[in-house]
Amino acid sequence: MICLAAGAKVVPLLAGVLTLAWTHSVEKILWEEDWRSGPAGLELVEARVRGSGAGMDPPPEARFENGVWKWHPQVPPLREVILRRSGATADWRICIEGQCRPMDELVPPDADPVVMKACEP
Repeated sequence: MICLAAGAKVVPLLAGVLTLAWTHSVEKILWEEDWRSGPAGLELVEARVRGSGAGMDPPPEARFENGVWKWHPQVPPLREVILRRSGATADWRICIEGQCRPMDELVPPDADPVVMKACEP
């Protein structure tokens, strides 16, 4: 299961797989990453972006399907992912089984940073 930690508050998301979505601050293009909780930590399964520019170009191995660049990042599992919230852009969105919610529905809107990690057993 994946949890969000904001200060002393820990929110179990009741899911082992989720999509982290956000809008790029300059290009205003949707970016999505699929994450799953595995035995070694958080695994980045797939990344998707609906355009390119301003430091967000898809890698050479990305494939373009139905208006979206998709690829499978080759990164080792991570213990945690630090999510910063500047207030200058729309908040992160957490999507589970196709249902998306802004992060401020899960943790306080002024919480920064928010840590995404595998929940402790």
